[in-house]
Amino acid sequence: MKLMRGLLDLVVLQFLRAQPMHGYQIITSLRKQFGVYFGPSTIYPLLSMLEENGYIKSHWDLENDRPRKVYGITPQGAELLCCTEDSLTHIYRKLAISANRIPLPGNGVESLTHGRKHINGHSSHIQVPPR
Repeated sequence: MKLMRGLLDLVVLQFLRAQPMHGYQIITSLRKQFGVYFGPSTIYPLLSMLEENGYIKSHWDLENDRPRKVYGITPQGAELLCCTEDSLTHIYRKLAISANRIPLPGNGVESLTHGRKHINGHSSHIQVPPR
């Protein structure tokens, strides 16, 4: 949950890059796509902060039954998102490379697992043959 909260501004920018949205659309999109609920007390201050920083811009949509403030990404927001995506991709690649270097259980390094084998989040004791 902490990671999601830390990336929330980037997720919102991603949504707005796809299409302009009002706050409630953002809240429901987060719930549908990620299964998490961030309410108005989280989303609207975040939208205000993103707008103050120049990453999004809002306008009032008065053509529906109820006026709604619609948010869209600015060129600065798109640039931030692009740079961040590049950085995250770089970090992901580094982690993937590192993960391939880390000895995994069953690769002859029993000391890392202390004689336990982890399968689908469950731990079961295994017998480690003597060397």
